[in-house]
Amino acid sequence: MKDGIQYPSVRTGFREERMTEAYRRLTRHGPLLHICWLADNLRGLVSITTWLSSRYVLGTCCASRKPSPPAPPPAASRAPPAVVMASSRLKYVSLGVLVLQTTTLVLTMRYSRTLPGEGPRYLASSAVVSAELLKILACTLLVFKEHSYSPRGLNRVLTEEIVNKPMETLKLAIPSGIYTLQNNLLYVALSNLDAATYQVTYQLKILTTALFSVSMLGRRLGVYQWLSLLILMAGVALVQWPSESPAVPEQKQLSAGSQFVGVVAVLVACCSSGFAGVYFEKILKETKQSVWVRNIQLGLFGLVFGLMGVFVYDGERVRESGMFQGYNGITWTVVALQALGGLVIAAVIKYADNILKGFATSLSIILSTLISYFWLQDFDPTSVFFLGAVLVIAATFLYGYEGKPSPNPSRA
Repeated sequence: MKDGIQYPSVRTGFREERMTEAYRRLTRHGPLLHICWLADNLRGLVSITTWLSSRYVLGTCCASRKPSPPAPPPAASRAPPAVVMASSRLKYVSLGVLVLQTTTLVLTMRYSRTLPGEGPRYLASSAVVSAELLKILACTLLVFKEHSYSPRGLNRVLTEEIVNKPMETLKLAIPSGIYTLQNNLLYVALSNLDAATYQVTYQLKILTTALFSVSMLGRRLGVYQWLSLLILMAGVALVQWPSESPAVPEQKQLSAGSQFVGVVAVLVACCSSGFAGVYFEKILKETKQSVWVRNIQLGLFGLVFGLMGVFVYDGERVRESGMFQGYNGITWTVVALQALGGLVIAAVIKYADNILKGFATSLSIILSTLISYFWLQDFDPTSVFFLGAVLVIAATFLYGYEGKPSPNPSRA
């Protein structure tokens, strides 16, 4: 008690409301009383100074400053060697699966379309329908597995997602019809082009997919990606450069006409692949349905469009010799690869980065070239072809290169 004023006893760790009351009383009297009071309570000086600074000085002076970012979390501990080894093995398995699927499908399809034999050759339109049926069956089994092998769960999800949502299902009619056209065009292309030329030319789907991604999804492409697209076009142009080889004039004219049909089929297939792929990606981003349910919807429409193609273009041959005329083991292998190959890639692609996919494309092109030359013997490579193939492989790697993002990326 001094001069009729009772000051609170200041001790370290007292409550905030007592501090506020002490500060109010202090500011009511003159500086001399402040000094006397502080002299008698030296032990509480540090507490008062810290509290006043945090409440009034720092609170007002630093209010306009942005809070400092939180300290980065400590670096994650290094994964155990067993985990690293398993991840490395999965990457190599993914590389093998990608190379095997892309190479085997092209070579077996080419071999099945040029294989000499007795009787009628199998219908490409029929093979497309068979592939759609197999894909629907495989996706249905995957949905069945997702719902713990419950028939009731499978029936419920198919009813809710397909039957009860007709407008959502109808959205997939467009990409499904385009995919059906694309699959038929691939048979036409490989009936008229060797596997190596087809493999290199079909990489133009990177260009069409990129352009449709920019125009439909608003995606931005960096400098490296635009440069890779230019290199890709130059490489494909060199691959298609006419070569001078001694041949009978009639055979040369027939080969040139056949190659022109094959190139046109590949170009149309690239455009359809790019548009359908980006359209399907846009639908997947707008909804939360399972990708396997979406593939069932695509397969149902593809089955309808495929049957229409069978009876419109090959109806007479079907009535004469049946829908499965000319089928053999190689034909069923092609059907299985076409139906299940995409599903296998979807399952392993999460373990493959852009560099790995570039390696897979490059190895597939090299293997297709070697097998076409040594085994199928329907390909005579030239120096111009090798130069174009090298440019296409380089463009594939460059497109997947993830450099530093440019400050002003290009946008169409």
